[in-house]
Amino acid sequence: MAGEWQHQALERVAELSGGYAFKSDDYSQEGRFVLRTLNIKDDGSINRDDAVYIPLEQCSQYQRFELEEHDTLFVMVGATLGKVGYVRRETLPALLNQNMWRIRGREGLCDKRYLQYAFRYSVSKNLGWASGSARDFVRRDDYRTMEIPVPTLPQQKAIASILGALDDKIELNRKMNVTLEAMARALFKSWFVDFDPVRAKLDGRKPIGMDNATAALFPDSFEDSELGHIPHGWQVNSIDQLAERVAMGPFGSDIKVSTFVPEGVPVISGQHLRGTLLDDSEFNFVSVEHADRLKRTNVQRGDVIFTHAGSIGQVAYIPETSRYERYIVSQRQFYMRCNRALVSPFYITSYFQTPEGQHRLLANTSSTGVPSISQPVTYLRQLKMVVPHPALLQVFDKTVGQIHLKMADNDHQSRTLATLRDTLLPKLLSGSLRVDSNQLLTG
Repeated sequence: MAGEWQHQALERVAELSGGYAFKSDDYSQEGRFVLRTLNIKDDGSINRDDAVYIPLEQCSQYQRFELEEHDTLFVMVGATLGKVGYVRRETLPALLNQNMWRIRGREGLCDKRYLQYAFRYSVSKNLGWASGSARDFVRRDDYRTMEIPVPTLPQQKAIASILGALDDKIELNRKMNVTLEAMARALFKSWFVDFDPVRAKLDGRKPIGMDNATAALFPDSFEDSELGHIPHGWQVNSIDQLAERVAMGPFGSDIKVSTFVPEGVPVISGQHLRGTLLDDSEFNFVSVEHADRLKRTNVQRGDVIFTHAGSIGQVAYIPETSRYERYIVSQRQFYMRCNRALVSPFYITSYFQTPEGQHRLLANTSSTGVPSISQPVTYLRQLKMVVPHPALLQVFDKTVGQIHLKMADNDHQSRTLATLRDTLLPKLLSGSLRVDSNQLLTG
């Protein structure tokens, strides 16, 4: 039954328009979100990392660059050429920046959500010629006449319903993880930054949100230390005292595009350090033999990874539930292997994600050339931090560990759903797998 769908040129069923070349001087700290290529993740979702804005009073002149729900986005220039994005309601309102197309289904001809899948399916087969070293851009005219499968509208909606349900669950898992991560960070801040339970006991109040056994682990007074007032009995330790190892990633010549292989040991880069847990999704790989030659750059479950150049200040740890037993850190990363008898990767990662931890981590940043932390290994080793009593640390680890386990489960489920979606996509779009549109559209 493959090939039975009608095929039409993209320009007949969709409107194609480009973004606006906003200048850096136009940006402000608040206003209307400007969606740039860096805001599109590999899975097509939109984030607001490093978000920039246009003042609201200026937005009227950019109305034709306003995005709508279900718009499909296509990166047509640069290193991320070929990336496809999808606009959800929570992304809006937003303006489209340059180097991208906005592809919007024509009313009555193409379902807007179906169009995303049809375009993704078709463009994956047509982009190879444009992504080589000799060409890092595509013209809109190159794709106006690209043919996409166009079944009837009820069938389009049925296909979009099936694939969209999988993507909706993936998005729900992502949002749930954002909430869970915020909960874990709030707990760390309350216990180990603001010292709320200690202050409560000092005032004669019962600490909020914990049982008596946990409350008993907090002291009821403060004492002076080289880092200022800290809870009585807690320790000030250097990272050198808390770590089994602190080491750098490889030199640039040790890992480069020519050394990547289809399977092997995954290479961690800055894109994998967006949250508390390592983003265990898409990787480049080096061979096992290559990784064995770079032993000092091999990392494992429980290691905390930092970025010292480029997007400096990123920090995440590799959870016990990670997909791989070992990884390689890239040349812009360095790592800490905790002495688990003294401190946990939960605690270290949480600390260096706080404003205080970020400030101290970035205090040795070089102001010349590419932003970087000078002598990151030596610098990190000498940093000092407050460490609570081991019994309290165990309670924190157990509590946050349950949160992180749920986050890891959500990530695993999302990867499984994404695999199912990617398996169904070509079958549904080619017509080799048909769906009962009447049954799917009832109710």
